[in-house]
Amino acid sequence: MAITLNSGFKMPIIGLGVWRMEGKDVRDLIINSIKIGYRHFDCAADYRNEAEVGEALAEAFRTGLVKREDLFITTKLWNSDHGHVLEACKDSLKKLQLDYLDLYLVHFPVATKHTGVGTTDSALDEDGVLDIDTSISLETTWHAMEDLVSKGLVRSIGISNYDIFLTRDCLAYSKVKPAVNQFETHPYFQRESLVKFCQKHGICVTAHTPLGGSTANTEWFGTVSCLDDPILQGLANKYKKSVAQIVLRWGIQRNTVIIPKTSKYERLQENFQVFNFELTKEDMEVIKGIDRKYRTNIPARFWGIDMYA
Repeated sequence: MAITLNSGFKMPIIGLGVWRMEGKDVRDLIINSIKIGYRHFDCAADYRNEAEVGEALAEAFRTGLVKREDLFITTKLWNSDHGHVLEACKDSLKKLQLDYLDLYLVHFPVATKHTGVGTTDSALDEDGVLDIDTSISLETTWHAMEDLVSKGLVRSIGISNYDIFLTRDCLAYSKVKPAVNQFETHPYFQRESLVKFCQKHGICVTAHTPLGGSTANTEWFGTVSCLDDPILQGLANKYKKSVAQIVLRWGIQRNTVIIPKTSKYERLQENFQVFNFELTKEDMEVIKGIDRKYRTNIPARFWGIDMYA
């Protein structure tokens, strides 16, 4: 099951996010996920595991497990490389051992102090606050992203963590429209207005943190997950599915791409088994009623500044 992007390319509606995967785990998870049926992998320079992902992909291609053209690979430009878009993209391609990317995203709508291509540092100033570079506009960054498409390095380009205002601006100044906006959305943070705005203007929504962060965000940010919600647990019992499967199916039925991450093989399988049932309109409305406008991914904990203020 896939969504056709405004660039004409098809993006599988479910992918595997590789945030916080390390070492040998990366290889095993990617190889196993391909065997299960995953064809979409969501990476980022900032995850600092592109080289490990690249090794796993090279093995998959070399052994005939899958062909390059069968996979959809996303990675992202880090904040400190907004003034070095071409070099950063080439660095990611080299690490991933790929000739082209299916999708390249601006990870956050902010340029920060350059610390060296691919280093993905978040430099702080003397006050412990993110050192923001005010000399590079998002429009400048976007036009450099567009050049990647004309050079054949990237098939589609997009944005990430952009609100309605910034998305509208990008639509206004772009020659190549953003194909995707990836942002946090789940039953506790539904962001219906942003989802509908993007879809109205032909931008596919990818839901990062589609399970509300679960263990990872609890550890990093101290947030709670929607997976413990009694209403969602009730729906899981009704459909004889896990709560995660209910939440992922909800995301699919909103026509959003979902990229759950997991380090467990059983969860890899479970998260992929969401195409053999459908939530009723009534149950979709029930889930709509539990929105808390609750963000679980909070980079301010590391950056000393609330970027969403």
